[in-house]
Amino acid sequence: MSREIKFRVWSNELKKYRFLSDVNNNQGLGMGFEVVNGWGGNVTTIYHSIGDVVEQYTGLKDKYGKEIYEGDILKRKDFLFYDGNFIFLPVEYKYAEWELGMRRLNDVYKSCEVVGNIHDNPELSRTMEVSE
Repeated sequence: MSREIKFRVWSNELKKYRFLSDVNNNQGLGMGFEVVNGWGGNVTTIYHSIGDVVEQYTGLKDKYGKEIYEGDILKRKDFLFYDGNFIFLPVEYKYAEWELGMRRLNDVYKSCEVVGNIHDNPELSRTMEVSE
């Protein structure tokens, strides 16, 4: 099964996300693919402005169907202590897979909700507990 390859770019200057699908001449975004002798290679380049943060779509959606990107903050029940609290964790790419804290994102995404991202909601990027 293949997954959709998409990126979003956080502009530190504009303080907002730009998407490659929104590209126009003044956005400074683009994507290039290596082609050798008519065949596509495995090298992809994302063109962006200095200071931008490029984040990749994980190919997964949260329990409400919202796409999950690298840098998103996900809310999920804290199953470590079974106390009914929720934790908020950022999605990161580590050790060749998407991770949410110390768990593989693929194992837990169906029970999570995207509640923000590390740029708009830096206060959520640390593990926090809230009773609900």
